[in-house]
Amino acid sequence: MPSGSCLCGKVAYEYSGNPVTTAVCHCTDCQKWGGAGYSSNLAISTDALNITAGTPITYTRKGLSGKDHVLAFCGTCGTSLYSQPDSLGSVTLIKTGTLDDAAVRDLQVANELFVKDRLNFDSAVNGAVQHVMDLGGPTV
Repeated sequence: MPSGSCLCGKVAYEYSGNPVTTAVCHCTDCQKWGGAGYSSNLAISTDALNITAGTPITYTRKGLSGKDHVLAFCGTCGTSLYSQPDSLGSVTLIKTGTLDDAAVRDLQVANELFVKDRLNFDSAVNGAVQHVMDLGGPTV
């Protein structure tokens, strides 16, 4: 079963089943939360996630949809672990950098979100569907 953890190892998780999709998100919230130009995510069904050690701290904010977006992180080392945007239903977005399995290196990015916010030194991912995303909804 695929697993992952924070930098200090106090919070760990595993998940079952196959990912729903993969995506990198360039929105300014993801840039701030991750401290980078984008967030790399593996989408899974929320009920497939099992926290195996510790308890993540959560922060809930309103997303562009106006719905809650729960961000989960380690309260000790601050690692961003996953998020659960209500706008996506029962989908959890695991931060791929927290995965333990080396197979993550073979994942292909299926979607790029909020490309309008992509930093000028980041390039589009070959083969990924490019979503502009704005308050009116996604556009390709």
